[in-house]
Amino acid sequence: MSDTAILGREFRAEILKASRMPEFAIPTIVLPVAFFALFGLALAKGSSVAPYLLATYGIFAAIGPSVFGFGIGVATEREEGTLALKAVSPMPAFVYPLAKLMMTVVFVALVDLAIYGLGTFGGGASFSPAQWAGIVGVHLAAIVPFSLIGLFLGYTLKSQAAIAVGNIIFFSLCILGGLWIPLPNFPAFMQTLAWALPSFHLAQLALIEAGMQTAEHFWLHIAATLAWTAVLAGLVAWAVRREAD
Repeated sequence: MSDTAILGREFRAEILKASRMPEFAIPTIVLPVAFFALFGLALAKGSSVAPYLLATYGIFAAIGPSVFGFGIGVATEREEGTLALKAVSPMPAFVYPLAKLMMTVVFVALVDLAIYGLGTFGGGASFSPAQWAGIVGVHLAAIVPFSLIGLFLGYTLKSQAAIAVGNIIFFSLCILGGLWIPLPNFPAFMQTLAWALPSFHLAQLALIEAGMQTAEHFWLHIAATLAWTAVLAGLVAWAVRREAD
């Protein structure tokens, strides 16, 4: 069997497994859409809030599947011995994380499409094709650093601890990153703290692409996102080597 065929089967298994876990599927799909409908449409009808929150909620939508899909999933499979079994099987090493990443992309894309539809038809959000391409690109790129966070949790913590720590990280990234509520509404010290978080920089990039924010700090946001990604990749590499030993 070719590597592509093995990847296809592993990807299908990941999709089936996630869809049969309502405790994963419902919060990661329903929560961002429900929050956007409430805060972006119902409570801010007729204003520019819907286009603004469409940009930031797309980042919010990437956090749940990435952190919990990787973090809790890998931690549980590591505890059950599934990860060790896969490691000694003939399956190529890249298939397991790549299949999970592909599954995460599917879930994030579904949530983002729902948010885009609500924002466009219910909130009056209107962007040019180039702006849409930039927004979608940032939202999908956000999966990478957040998935690395999940992988690190999965390889270093037990499943229950991964759930607890994952929730703390999830809410911190969403609230302090300014994803749920526009950051200017926060106290000054929280606005300063946001600059240390990858969710903030990704949200700012999405807002820039949407034309809702100036591009003054564009390259700073890019550099910060790449720095976070590099650090997280290093931590994951260390955690994988430790697990192998």
